[in-house]
Amino acid sequence: MQNGKINVQTENIFPIIKKFLYSDHEIFLRELISNAVDATTKLKTLASMGKLQEDLGDTTIEVSVNEKKKTLTVKDSGIGMTAEEIDKYINQIAFSGAEEFLKKYKGKTEVEQSGLIGHFGLGFYSSFMVADKVEIRSKTYKKGPGTKAVRWECDGSPEYKIDECDKADRGTEIVLHISGDSKEFLEEYRILDLLKKYCKFLPVPIRFGNEKTWEASETEKDDKGEPKQVEVEKPRIINNTSPLWKQMPSGLTEEDYKKFYRELYPNTFEEPLFNIHLNVDYPFNLTGILFFPKVKRNYEVQRDKIQLYCNQVFVTDSVEGIVPDFLTLLHGVLDSPDIPLNVSRSYLQSDQNVKKISGHITKKVADRLEDIFKNNREEFEKKWDDIKIFIEYGMISEPKFNERAEKFALFKDTEGKFYTFDEYKKHIKDTQTDKDKSLVYLYTTNVEEQHSYIEAAKGRGYSILVMDTPLDGHFINSLEQKFEKSQFTRVDADVVDKLIKKEDQLPSKLTEDQQKQLTTVFEALVDKARFHVSFESLSENDLPVVITQPEFMRRMKDMSAIGGGYEFMGSMPDNYNLVVNPNHRLIGQLAETGDESSRSTLAKQLIDLALLSQNLLKGSDLTSFIQRSVEIIK
Repeated sequence: MQNGKINVQTENIFPIIKKFLYSDHEIFLRELISNAVDATTKLKTLASMGKLQEDLGDTTIEVSVNEKKKTLTVKDSGIGMTAEEIDKYINQIAFSGAEEFLKKYKGKTEVEQSGLIGHFGLGFYSSFMVADKVEIRSKTYKKGPGTKAVRWECDGSPEYKIDECDKADRGTEIVLHISGDSKEFLEEYRILDLLKKYCKFLPVPIRFGNEKTWEASETEKDDKGEPKQVEVEKPRIINNTSPLWKQMPSGLTEEDYKKFYRELYPNTFEEPLFNIHLNVDYPFNLTGILFFPKVKRNYEVQRDKIQLYCNQVFVTDSVEGIVPDFLTLLHGVLDSPDIPLNVSRSYLQSDQNVKKISGHITKKVADRLEDIFKNNREEFEKKWDDIKIFIEYGMISEPKFNERAEKFALFKDTEGKFYTFDEYKKHIKDTQTDKDKSLVYLYTTNVEEQHSYIEAAKGRGYSILVMDTPLDGHFINSLEQKFEKSQFTRVDADVVDKLIKKEDQLPSKLTEDQQKQLTTVFEALVDKARFHVSFESLSENDLPVVITQPEFMRRMKDMSAIGGGYEFMGSMPDNYNLVVNPNHRLIGQLAETGDESSRSTLAKQLIDLALLSQNLLKGSDLTSFIQRSVEIIK
């Protein structure tokens, strides 16, 4: 037996490890199982080289919990360690890393401290975050002197004990004596959750007890003569050791990808639209599969769906800053040994390999979209409504993606027809160029609510785009900056004849005095803080009163709803123009009416009809309008 003291020159490091090593104490299990996988993988490599003097045997890693003894055990059948190797790797190398960590750690701010985590090979010592005492029982694969099984024990102080033990089988067992404040790690369901979270795709089978399942009996039949379903108990294997992203794309079918998507997201019932299989080995290593989901209007709920792995070990599902922000709307898996396992997000964001990987993923996403557009435009158009937010987000936020996306981004009009940017420019050039030679893109944000305005614009031969996503305000802004001599105007931003200003203007059938008198009548019936009354000469067939909302202020308020620097606009009141058409028969009738009561009633009815078309008539005003309408019909 050998007693010793770990050569720690500073104060006891264990309290520091326990408090600060990882923000999530649960990470200890990932670290121990990663070590077990490494030991097993090394053994398999030795066996493939003919350097193993025994059968490889069953290499399943076993995890077990003993509530009575308050222990958690991780057992592997890997290369194992000799007493000399334990002294080297556990007492010297790992702890020298721990010491360096402590020296760097002291005097740092909390942010700086978090950036240090993971640089020092501290994986094994994360055990002490949850354990009062840790035992190692190990037997090496080697033969000959100095290869007897050995036991190492440490109680969370610099003192340790090493002696021989009676372990007969090759490999290593780590036994954690769980501390009183970490009893959750003795609960079966908690460990099962952690194993599924961190170890779901590790390359070595991991067993955690047994599970009961139903299988068809080979001997018994049911009443219909079919094999009877019987309950059987089987080893509970946690992981899929050969996940789809590690396989060659040429050997996979579309159904394989859909099945894997369901494996990743068992509670998601919609199929993905399409996928990208990544397989790069130079200048960095990267494999993975990214899926395009149907992006909902509330796109925030889509985030945190990309799972980041390092050699099949789960790292995080919060990849903001690691990949471009718009790519966080995708689902799937990224796996790279070039992404450090135990470092802070700020470190990851500044890592050069991470930046290269991020740029490559952006390129592959653009390649895939362009490929579908070029080779199957009809299919691309069918999926457009489901991927529109994703593409717009990328074009707004990522210049390199924008350059590529301009070739396949689409406009959709109210007729359901699709156009590339260049195609649409040619389509509207003759009819929607104003007197200043600017091209005016008319759009609607809600086909149903703005239907009367859409119909009025279509009556002039105009085309109207559908721009109805939460991002479209920002997207339109970005397009106006890129398109030469162009502007975007919503169909209800002005009366139809002023949406696209032409040279000719209709004369008014009312005199200036009549317009002044009616202005007073209309102003008395509206809230002047919100509505500005004006007269515009329109056709006799246009509506007598129209409510419009100025483009600039309304768009800024729309953009403020999702941030982007316009939040202050959200508190601004809504302002509208109440535009009176002096050429409509009813307005002429109003001007000729001498009875003040009749004039006021008719004016109020016309105002309410205009408000109704903008969905602005509500509550008691709507009730009064209905009652008044019934009286007029009588």
